Amino acid sequence: MITLTPTALKAVSRFISTSADPVAGLRIHVQGGGCSGLQYGMKLEAEKGEDDTIVEFDGVTLFVDPYSAPMLAGVTVDFVESLSGSGFKFENPNASAGCACGQSFSA
Repeated sequence: MITLTPTALKAVSRFISTSADPVAGLRIHVQGGGCSGLQYGMKLEAEKGEDDTIVEFDGVTLFVDPYSAPMLAGVTVDFVESLSGSGFKFENPNASAGCACGQSFSA
């Protein structure tokens, strides 16, 4: 369903291990917004949602809600560090268009 690159996996593991609150996993979701209509969201979660799909990666648990799952099928998540900043980058084969920031898309 979703692929985390080794760099993204390392970043997520670091965020989880340094969290002050208990973390069960990372939620990756899609919501309305952004310049192309839909945007990606990520947040650390204390527990899974009732209808979540669970994806495991080397000790990191991802939670995906039923609304987001079809739009995230086949997505690769990377973590990029550069002089202009760092952050997660999404490569989505389901996106028909995207914006320059890489954080929003249309399906």
